[in-house]
Amino acid sequence: MFAIILAGGEGTRLRPLTYEIPKALIPVQGKTLTEQVLDLYKNIGINDFYLSISYLADQMTVYFGDGGKFGSNIEYLREDEPMGTAGPLIILRQQGKIPAQDFCMCNGDNLFALDLAEMINQHKKNKAVATIALTKVEDPTQFGIAKLSGDKILEFIEKPALADAPSRFASSGYYILSPAIFDYLAEADFSMVERDLWPKIAADGRLFAYKSDAQWFDTGTPERYEQVEREWRGPIKLKA
Repeated sequence: MFAIILAGGEGTRLRPLTYEIPKALIPVQGKTLTEQVLDLYKNIGINDFYLSISYLADQMTVYFGDGGKFGSNIEYLREDEPMGTAGPLIILRQQGKIPAQDFCMCNGDNLFALDLAEMINQHKKNKAVATIALTKVEDPTQFGIAKLSGDKILEFIEKPALADAPSRFASSGYYILSPAIFDYLAEADFSMVERDLWPKIAADGRLFAYKSDAQWFDTGTPERYEQVEREWRGPIKLKA
């Protein structure tokens, strides 16, 4: 199994820090943010990665190289123009690299100490096209909130009024995907998984939730970044 990490964002809300380095290289407790994400997957034995890069992309390729010094194998999916959150999938299809197995994908600016192995098992058990890890949030008015029927995701309601929130579960930005997701990917040069893929998959009853109360951080603002720096505890400890 491999993982795709979306690591091409400009991190505009973290400027001036991200004027000189991409958001994916900001330091978090002595490592780059992307290394912290790699550690989450390496914790369960995933060592093959695609880094989806765009902003200051050359810094990423110089820093990570082929991944050898990080105990990983790293390839790059480079977007010269923004292609949306489904951009890595578009590039893989263009390159004739549609996988034959399930794979992981995540937003590289989020850290989530969830049990990925359990999530993968649930994905397979449900025969899902996509499984989205959900985290419970205190204020659902600030997030896309999942409307659920059991473990199935029916839809996401974007920043609902508190009285209208169908749950308190928001997408963490961590996904398990099956090769069947490419059947839902339109022939286009720009696509968003949230807008263009999830609704189609949900309509077919094959979009599932994996709920976790593990530590989750979105590093998108200076306040959240400072909190991550103080409080992040890293991947879960695996049972012996």
